[in-house]
Amino acid sequence: MSDDLRPIVIKRIKKVQGGHHGGAWKIAFADFMTAMMAFFLMMWLLGSVSKSQLKGISEYFSTPLKLVLSGGPALGNSSSIVQGGGTDLSRTDGQGNRGGNGLMSRPKDLKAAKAELERLELEKLTQLKSKVESSIRGNRMLQLFEKQLMLDLTNEGLQLQIVDEQNRPMFELASAELQPYTREVLREVGLLLNDVSNKISISGHTDAKPFAGGERGYSNWELSSDRANACRRELIAGGMEDSKVLRVVGLASSIPMDRENPENPINRRISIVVMNKKTEEAVMKGDEGAGAMTASQLKEELQQEKKTVNNSISLPRNR
Repeated sequence: MSDDLRPIVIKRIKKVQGGHHGGAWKIAFADFMTAMMAFFLMMWLLGSVSKSQLKGISEYFSTPLKLVLSGGPALGNSSSIVQGGGTDLSRTDGQGNRGGNGLMSRPKDLKAAKAELERLELEKLTQLKSKVESSIRGNRMLQLFEKQLMLDLTNEGLQLQIVDEQNRPMFELASAELQPYTREVLREVGLLLNDVSNKISISGHTDAKPFAGGERGYSNWELSSDRANACRRELIAGGMEDSKVLRVVGLASSIPMDRENPENPINRRISIVVMNKKTEEAVMKGDEGAGAMTASQLKEELQQEKKTVNNSISLPRNR
């Protein structure tokens, strides 16, 4: 074929500029960032919840219908959002509900109730202190022993101490036999102690003078115990209920009032303590059991204390 008959082929490259893709990569990137944020947020939440909450979440995703229909311990906790009764979602001690007695059983509420009980009890003991002081001022016999009667509010309750004087001892020398005027004082005190429901403690104290032959038998320990018991009998004879006595002890000269002069007559004394509830529980249950009062018992104590404080305590007639 000749060159004149050969077809001429012209190749033209058509350049087409690419169109706009619409930013699809931005949407994909935004989805990725949202997923990462949700993942880290979930990890943070799982790290901040308690074991009880984690157990509830695990059980829910394992068998959700079973827990919803039948319930369970994980749903009954106060830390559970589904059925919990507490306001603090971090609590794991169970449901903090309001019992039938109307008193909240959460620790904060019990602490506040105990503080209120202590306040009312202190007010009641303060009233009793005023009544005893008024009775002393209104009784000629007791006025003679006003300097020998010491009243103080302590952390154990209201403490009444009857101390010896050099020329006016409470007991016969080296004996547990009460003097006649001591009997009169104790009988007046016994009537006043019936005005409160608190238990009492009686302690006998002696000075540091050794009892003759005490190292071989009868000593200041036995003497102080016998004197404390003699006071207990006289308080009961004066009208105090026997059930009010919770403790009678003899301490000899182990706790002197005048430490610088252990043989001072003032160290010979009888200490009567109208115990508050905290001290009473410590004596009855031991230090570990003190304060272990239930919500219902605490409510009853509060109501009783309010009634006692609101009612005036009548003074006994002077004899």
